[in-house]
Amino acid sequence: MNLHAKLALGLVIVGGAVMGYLWWGDMLKLDQQQVETSDARATKGHLTIGMDNWIGYLPLCSRAMKQQMRKRGFTLECRDDKADYVARMQALKSGEIQFAAATVDTYLLNGAAKSYPGAIIAVLDESKGGDALVAWKDQLARIEDLKTAPAGTTIAFTPGSPSEHLLKALASHFDISYLKQKTGTWRVETKGSSDALTRLQQKQASAAVLWEPDVSKALAQAGVVKLLGSEDTRRLIVDVLLVSRDFSQKQPQVVNELLTAYFEVLQTYADNREALLSDAKAASGLNEQQTATVLKGVRWASLAENAEIWLGAAGKGQELVEAIEAALQILVDAGDFRDNPLPERDPYRLINSQFLHTLYASAVATNKSLPPLERRFSVLDEAAWNGLREVGALRTRPVQFQSGTADLSLEGKQELDKLAENLKHYPNFRVVVKGHTGVKGDAEENRRLSQDRADAVARYFQVTYNVDANRLRVLGLGGGQPLPRLAGESDRAFGYRLPRVEIVLASEGL
Repeated sequence: MNLHAKLALGLVIVGGAVMGYLWWGDMLKLDQQQVETSDARATKGHLTIGMDNWIGYLPLCSRAMKQQMRKRGFTLECRDDKADYVARMQALKSGEIQFAAATVDTYLLNGAAKSYPGAIIAVLDESKGGDALVAWKDQLARIEDLKTAPAGTTIAFTPGSPSEHLLKALASHFDISYLKQKTGTWRVETKGSSDALTRLQQKQASAAVLWEPDVSKALAQAGVVKLLGSEDTRRLIVDVLLVSRDFSQKQPQVVNELLTAYFEVLQTYADNREALLSDAKAASGLNEQQTATVLKGVRWASLAENAEIWLGAAGKGQELVEAIEAALQILVDAGDFRDNPLPERDPYRLINSQFLHTLYASAVATNKSLPPLERRFSVLDEAAWNGLREVGALRTRPVQFQSGTADLSLEGKQELDKLAENLKHYPNFRVVVKGHTGVKGDAEENRRLSQDRADAVARYFQVTYNVDANRLRVLGLGGGQPLPRLAGESDRAFGYRLPRVEIVLASEGL
């Protein structure tokens, strides 16, 4: 190449660089102008959450959540990676995403290679029927059939996901050794739950492990049965919200903003079940009945449950730590780890509860953002309780117990669930739980039985609905305050009405 050609080439390169610089400068200027001359000028930043199509993530990625974050000056994007947990952990580590949703087991399994790049800041939900192993009934009708499954039996599942974890739990707890194998003809590895559903429907698999809404879609198919659902498990599949460790250090206030918005949205859905049903129906593509079934498979964790049960009132995880340790045991038993992979073998290294407890302390101080059944109340002494004005007893049919005991029957629990729904409408009243028995028999024995039954009801409200113990007063009245007899009422009918538990609302006002 002669000198003139080299000079010409140099001029082209320099000119191209200058033109590129000017073009880039114009683009930046245009971008700045668009921001400054629009409502986007109030935007503080863009946040991205890594997730998949699990219905439990609906509140986190709902339109209402995006609106809440928009009010706070942030745009929110939920990125569905089709359950590619390896990519999700990498994106969290690189800062490509700031938050990620995952089950405890998938984080333990996929986060290890990335030195656990996120800290758990909240429990989102627990699967209670939202995950399940389903199968063609003519091939597998029960879990026991897995032990003697014939050659050619196949199971479709998403590797490294809650689906595989459910299989590992079955292998460990029911001693089905081949399910622990990393290779084998039984394995049909898929890209997400929807892919596994397709394989099942096309009979490319004898069974499939799915999550909602795909579980409901599968069970709508004639000949498909559920072998095991997460409704029959406890602390096995728990979803958590992770934040990038780097992001939480640099922008803690943004983490607070996102958590505050999330629990406000969750409360909105709790107060407006129809809105939840409508949004879930739109997101899942199911009909109304199927959507209602899907929602029954999810148990969302409220702010109070997070602070007092999952992450512990003292700032250390309790139920969450149990879930982590249980998942680790299954993973070790499955051969995924030789030993505990956590730094210093310490599960608390994965948890950062400070954001949640700061938020909860503020909510308790103002009683804001707390569900109606979870409002906090001050302690009252006996005299103060006696000074309350009884407003009235909530309508109730007799709460059923096992005969002669204080053990709630299934029907009794269902009746209390109905009472809890009514109680949500009266968040400011104290609650007096009164236990009654019939008038026959030993008076002291009757009193003790009525006290035990009233205690059981109060305990059910506390455990199931997180009702503040300070809100409740429990009285065992035995047969001392029988109902008035109705005109023409038979002895049998009158005796049936006497044993009962009353839920009486009481006011501290005038």
